[in-house]
Amino acid sequence: MEITQLSHYQQAILLLAALIVLTSFLMLGQSRLLRLVFIFAVQGILLAVTTALAADVLDSPHLYISALLTLSLKGIFIPIMLQRLVISMGLHRDMETLKNPARVMMGGTGLVVFSYYVCLPIVKLSPLITLNTIAISMAVVLLGMLLMITRRQAVAHVVGFMSIENGLFFAAVVSTYGMPMVVELGIAFDVLVAAVLFGVFFFHIRSSIDSLDVDQLNRLNEVEK
Repeated sequence: MEITQLSHYQQAILLLAALIVLTSFLMLGQSRLLRLVFIFAVQGILLAVTTALAADVLDSPHLYISALLTLSLKGIFIPIMLQRLVISMGLHRDMETLKNPARVMMGGTGLVVFSYYVCLPIVKLSPLITLNTIAISMAVVLLGMLLMITRRQAVAHVVGFMSIENGLFFAAVVSTYGMPMVVELGIAFDVLVAAVLFGVFFFHIRSSIDSLDVDQLNRLNEVEK
């Protein structure tokens, strides 16, 4: 089916899906934590716009509440909290150099192709064009995992974890017409609690070993007194 034959809603969903996976690639290539957090905020805003668009077209009022929660948590609150955390710990001056950045980006591209290959049977079984976004959602999840694997800073791991949740939420909104309101509120609460706990743990870890480098955390040994 040609793009001109799709409805405006379907074209908008596919455009937003492309922008969301683009933000995942941008996060994968960032070397500074503040820029990484900013791009994560942009991804959260795009996710909120997608949810609001689905609420308008599908006539699902509860999705407006979900869009507002997504914008508040993933577009504003969590990015601001992570930004203040990075600045207060002095990590905004650090620049993390990726090992073999070309291989990392090529690996990310391979994950996107793999996602489309895996989701192809699902797309063929349904006439819904929005099912193509399942592949995008899976790609966002895999790119979030790749971000966590290739970075040393614990803050980047948190951003990767939140990006994985964004991919799963995006699939639920555009492919299943949204989740029940109770489930969405539960997920939003879990994300909020996780973000707060991450912040508390980071302060304790930094005060104990003066570093959030995951490699140094892995080398810690228990010392017998």
